[in-house]
Amino acid sequence: MIRAYKFLMRPTVRQEQALGEMLRDHCSLYNGALQERRDAYRHGSRTSVTYGIQSGQLKEIRAFDPQRQGRWSFSSQQATLRRLDKAMQAFFRRVTSGETPGYPRFRGVNWFDTVDFPKDGDGCRWDSTPHDPVTRVRFQGVGHVKVNRHRPVVGRVRTVSVKRERRKWHVVLTAEQPRPEPLPGTGSVVGIDLGIASFLTTSHGEHIANPRHAHTAAAKLETAQRALSRYPRRKAKDRTKNHQRAVERVAALHGTVRRRRLDHAHKTALDLVRRHGFIAHEDLRIRNMARSPAPKPDPGQAGAFLPNGGAAKAGLNRSINDAGWGVFLTILHAKAESAGREVIAVDPRNTSRECPECGHTAKENRPTQEKFHCQACGHTAHADTVGAINVLRAGLVRRNANPA
Repeated sequence: MIRAYKFLMRPTVRQEQALGEMLRDHCSLYNGALQERRDAYRHGSRTSVTYGIQSGQLKEIRAFDPQRQGRWSFSSQQATLRRLDKAMQAFFRRVTSGETPGYPRFRGVNWFDTVDFPKDGDGCRWDSTPHDPVTRVRFQGVGHVKVNRHRPVVGRVRTVSVKRERRKWHVVLTAEQPRPEPLPGTGSVVGIDLGIASFLTTSHGEHIANPRHAHTAAAKLETAQRALSRYPRRKAKDRTKNHQRAVERVAALHGTVRRRRLDHAHKTALDLVRRHGFIAHEDLRIRNMARSPAPKPDPGQAGAFLPNGGAAKAGLNRSINDAGWGVFLTILHAKAESAGREVIAVDPRNTSRECPECGHTAKENRPTQEKFHCQACGHTAHADTVGAINVLRAGLVRRNANPA
């Protein structure tokens, strides 16, 4: 299996400058390749410029500009072109399916924060000085950079990436390692219902509170963004020191919210994986759930629109995004795979409207957000608990229908 590791790097001043130049030059390569793709697409051709053609031009580009493009790893530049090719293929797929295309955008220097090295030893070397007690990673054009390795890396390192987060630099590794021994069996099964009032409710009746990290930090974010709004939008090189500090303050607050959300997701998922051998959850279409409502034109007045509940839906969308269901489910599946647990996603339709006692399904069974009252048999319970029970039953049915 493949596992990722992320470590903080401690570059010197010169190394940090070189890392910044590496990001800048890869960003320039990305934008130049994108411009070539745009010109080809504007002339009605999708296939006249491909990754293979642009990768074949790298040798000439490096020879033409040896001081910038020629000093960096050839394979890392190929990885940057692959990233662009992946974005273009996704664009063409959306065009073909009739979705909103969203043409790939040019990247600003401050919005290009990652450089990938597809193979350890080709332009980079993890733990380049194994006999030195200090762990170092070597990058072509940068040198040996100190790494704060807070845990051992198990397995063979396959890829290495450099990532900039605000003023900090990280190295991200992917390592191929044997599948770990599964955790001892517990014989416990559980269904979970994700929500807003409670982050998670289990079929056993447990409620895990929603921490609402973004909502908690909203006051500080509002103050920081108000301070930032006093400055006109400028490029990074033209910002004053006060402007730069305001930008960094907003970024720091968003980073804090993100880390707290990840921490909560990791701890909650780990607790579920340790206690239960089988976990069922709803197969949620989170992007569709957080979509803004379509406008309603007023037929009686040209250019006017009827109320569509957009303000209320915007508040719900913020709460859905703040909960971070997608991140949590991704982490849950990864931890379950490592622990030898089974996780199944089931159809969420009517899970909170079906009575677990008699099977009667009706909208009226859920008169309020929290209360479930069956109109047929009179069964009452917490609505989220009922949803989790139905999710568990659907998951067990699906597992029995498709045995491993």
